[in-house]
Amino acid sequence: MINAILIFNNHGKPRLIRFYQYFAEELQQQIIRETFHLVSKRDDNVCNFLEGGSLIGGSDYKLIYRHYATLYFVFCVDSSESELGILDLIQVFVETLDKCFENVCELDLIFHMDKVHYILQEVVMGGMVLETNMNEIVAQVELQNRMEKSEGGLSAAPARAVSAVKNMNLPEMPRNINIGDLNIKVPSLSPF
Repeated sequence: MINAILIFNNHGKPRLIRFYQYFAEELQQQIIRETFHLVSKRDDNVCNFLEGGSLIGGSDYKLIYRHYATLYFVFCVDSSESELGILDLIQVFVETLDKCFENVCELDLIFHMDKVHYILQEVVMGGMVLETNMNEIVAQVELQNRMEKSEGGLSAAPARAVSAVKNMNLPEMPRNINIGDLNIKVPSLSPF
């Protein structure tokens, strides 16, 4: 089972963090720091598998990672997972990001976090691998994009709300209200 997926840059700044096992937030931060120190001090020509740190479970867990340009993609898995299978899964995830963002970079992970999480959920959910076919994942992402565009997306919601209020058929606002001896003058309000 996959216990965590961590993506951070060369300076240790987390860009995507997904834990599939509960850890307190303080412990999560320690795991991120320890994982970065374990992975970043390794040479590029050594194996991409190593024992999990003391915080993530020690020898029962493995850290499987790939280093692409300025980003480390780290999967923390238990001993039942295949190292080569997870390494291939990282490759599929990165290639899918590359197809969806056309030359993915660190800024894409920052400014399109919702889309990155959606892509990750198409690949892994609840610590279990759902899909490894890149074409199927990309097709689902494109379908999601088409649905968002047809609905106008979240960014269009305020504009749709204003236009709906403008198009409401409201009766003319009364200018003088007479209730018995009480006479109230309503000030003129500017239209939208």
